[in-house]
Amino acid sequence: MANAQQSTTPPGELKDVPGWFPPLDQVLFTWFLERQEANGFQGDLLELGAYMGKSAILAGHHLRDGEKFTVCDLFGGEAPDGANKAETAKSYSSLTRQAFERNYLSFHDELPTVIEAPTSVISDKVDPKTCRFVHIDASHLYEHVYGDIGATRDILVPDGIVVLDDFRSEHTPGVSVAVWEAVLNRGLRPICLSTQKLYGTWGDPEPVQEELLAMLRERTDVGLSVQEAAGHRLVRARAQGMKQPPFPRSKHYVEPVPQPAKAAPASAPKPRPASGPRRPLARRIAVDLLPPVVTRAVRRARTSRA
Repeated sequence: MANAQQSTTPPGELKDVPGWFPPLDQVLFTWFLERQEANGFQGDLLELGAYMGKSAILAGHHLRDGEKFTVCDLFGGEAPDGANKAETAKSYSSLTRQAFERNYLSFHDELPTVIEAPTSVISDKVDPKTCRFVHIDASHLYEHVYGDIGATRDILVPDGIVVLDDFRSEHTPGVSVAVWEAVLNRGLRPICLSTQKLYGTWGDPEPVQEELLAMLRERTDVGLSVQEAAGHRLVRARAQGMKQPPFPRSKHYVEPVPQPAKAAPASAPKPRPASGPRRPLARRIAVDLLPPVVTRAVRRARTSRA
């Protein structure tokens, strides 16, 4: 994962916030969160690993009265071990808590509860069975992802949703091992797979899967396939020319000023064809107004002088 450059300009739209959050995952996040709201699903929100706040900004838009949103990230602080320190220095050197908070407050009036620490502390900070939606996008090291998954299983309410980032990226094999191990040995049930993320639950995936399939089949900008593996139904979705989904603009958004249409340049007058010496205008008019007899005499006189 490349290191995105930190901008000092406040974002005007969600797409202006640095980070890796493709349109398809924005659509899926929104669908899962709106489904929970429509069904009266109660619980808090949690994000492990926030980077510059792109996914947190979207999730926070679905926070309801009485609910709590917690974000946990190192934010450039001291890593718990050498491997994590090296990973942080390589991929997240521009990350600061100030940048995250500035971006988040561009779209929301209040910050979530921010924990500046390794995600290993989350079990001590968030009570069991309190969250309905958890996004795991922190360390890519197997041991850390294993711990994040275990903590999430205890923190989620029954039928809560967990989203695991980078579960099949080339540069994150530790995430892949931890995620599929959770599927095979720790009771995690996949709901769907995007290019970047696995959406799952420790509850019954079938009801939400059926509703999701119905929604995805109606879209023309999503490629869809369904496979079976190790007793699990895997719904695979991929974007096909998908555009950025709509999202409320930030407080810093400035409406572009329409530019007036440029007038077409006036065509230059065509040059008159070359001709011989021209008579002065007054003389030409005078000749044309004389009686024909006089006019012929004048012309004969000119001809005899030539």
